[in-house]
Amino acid sequence: MGRRQIVGSLVVALMMVGHAQAQTSPGVPAENAIKLSEIIAKVEKRPQFRYLSEISWETDGYYDITYYTTDKAKVEIKIDPKTGEPR
Repeated sequence: MGRRQIVGSLVVALMMVGHAQAQTSPGVPAENAIKLSEIIAKVEKRPQFRYLSEISWETDGYYDITYYTTDKAKVEIKIDPKTGEPR
């Protein structure tokens, strides 16, 4: 086997390992998770919602969302990606 074939085989093997890890990583929403756009739409319908400030994915398996209300109150909620409901 030539050097190029060995390097090519290693690259393919590393890509496959990375892909397998990405599928099982807690840092990624599950395949049956609700679309983030649907979750945002639900948050925007909350009483006195004014604007969205921040969204982040937490490795514990939920979205951490911060928004402000019409009376300038800061609201921080954790949303379950499978149900779209607060935790």
